[in-house]
Amino acid sequence: MIRVMLVDDQRLVRAGFASILGDEEDIELVAEAGNGAEALELARRHRPDVALMDIRMPDMDGLEATERIGKDPKLDGVKVVILTTFDEDDYVYRALRAGASGFLVKDTDPDELIHAIRVVAAGDALISPKVTRRLIGEFAGRIARPEPSSKLNALTERETEVLKLVATGMSNDEIAGALFLSPATAKTHVSRIMSKLSARDRAQLVVTAYESGLVRPTWTDGE
Repeated sequence: MIRVMLVDDQRLVRAGFASILGDEEDIELVAEAGNGAEALELARRHRPDVALMDIRMPDMDGLEATERIGKDPKLDGVKVVILTTFDEDDYVYRALRAGASGFLVKDTDPDELIHAIRVVAAGDALISPKVTRRLIGEFAGRIARPEPSSKLNALTERETEVLKLVATGMSNDEIAGALFLSPATAKTHVSRIMSKLSARDRAQLVVTAYESGLVRPTWTDGE
């Protein structure tokens, strides 16, 4: 059973998501919060597997709540999924750095919502790769070009290849196909990379890939 917490200051939005989740036998809605402060309290009480988190809320916004969840060892198993729209939230990249596991557009299809929750709960891949690529590419492109980092020296050549593909939003199966590996081998590589880089999840690998200079989202070779 996947335990989910909804965090949004709009009751109608929460009610809509709750209605969708209620139809699934393997998903249980354990808590609803109207702001980040409530989310923190309820996360500590209920220990959900996935928190669907709006960004703009009163009292404590979703970004601060995500940061606090990410820094709390007792909430290490809580995966935060940011609820966003394409035309707002300059906080998206910061949310990734704070520990968010991915993004969902608020008007996403019900089937995509359910799939995303299951994928994130399993820790298998970033949700909505197309959305993630667009958002990360846009917001990561706003930071200064990083200098090459020695942080990646611990990785083997193959692991570096895998990390580059993770940064594009590829799933383990997609990575396996691209590098002619078995899905199990691809998953093993990703797990080892996460361990070596002390990454909370795949989203943190994406952040590391951009901030280390391994992947450059919007810069060109001539810049």
